[in-house]
Amino acid sequence: MIDRNHALPVIRQAKALGVSRSSVYYMPRPVPAEDLKLMRRLDELHLDHPFAGARMLRDLLRREGVTVGRRHVSTLMKRMGIEAIYRRPNTSKPTPEHKIYPYLLRGVKIDRPNQVWATDISYIPMRRGFVYLVAIVDVFTRRVLSHRVSITMEAEFCVEALKEALAKYGKPEIFNTDQGSQFTSIDFTGVLLDEKVSISMDGKGAWRDNVFVERLWRSVKYEEVYLRAYESVSEARNSLGRYLAFYNERRPHSSLDGRTPDEAYYGKQVTVMAA
Repeated sequence: MIDRNHALPVIRQAKALGVSRSSVYYMPRPVPAEDLKLMRRLDELHLDHPFAGARMLRDLLRREGVTVGRRHVSTLMKRMGIEAIYRRPNTSKPTPEHKIYPYLLRGVKIDRPNQVWATDISYIPMRRGFVYLVAIVDVFTRRVLSHRVSITMEAEFCVEALKEALAKYGKPEIFNTDQGSQFTSIDFTGVLLDEKVSISMDGKGAWRDNVFVERLWRSVKYEEVYLRAYESVSEARNSLGRYLAFYNERRPHSSLDGRTPDEAYYGKQVTVMAA
């Protein structure tokens, strides 16, 4: 928005746009290599021990010979968008702009495609940096309906993935998310309300129903991300796209009786050929 070559001084451009002068002159600093290494290991530990908070993760790292403070671990966890998963009372009061919707899946039997969709965001490490991946998943068939890769955790890339899934596959009866700011934003919930989709949200820190997306992240990390070191955002985007196509089309799931998510979603049966 700020044009440094424009005849109008930068200070006046900032005033006209309603942004602070300090933000105009701020140059983002790259994440130190040591922090990137720590974040990669924290991601692995969080995947294996999702109940671990900053203190436990600090202690696990110290057992590996890595000296780091709890506050620094907590700062890196916030940057990565991860937190310990456990049941705790939700005492926060949402602002009017970010309404928290009730949980709708208690006691509901999920037995067909497009009954319930779910979404989440995951941290994806690269060789020199990191990106975020959001996926829209059909809960019954585990099929990834759409995904997006972003360098920030703003709501925009989540909204893009949601709109793509709705355009390609119709709409679910219920859409379940956690209480992340991206999913409680008016931009995101507004799309669902316009489509008359029932919105369901897990309690703060709950694990119960986004467990299906968490299982997707485990597969993505161990079968794709940890085996590679993406050199660029475009490489990460392309490689993740190829893996998710494989995940939908060719990767059998024991929970689907050996079928792939595509076969389960479209109602196809696995054909077993005799040797």
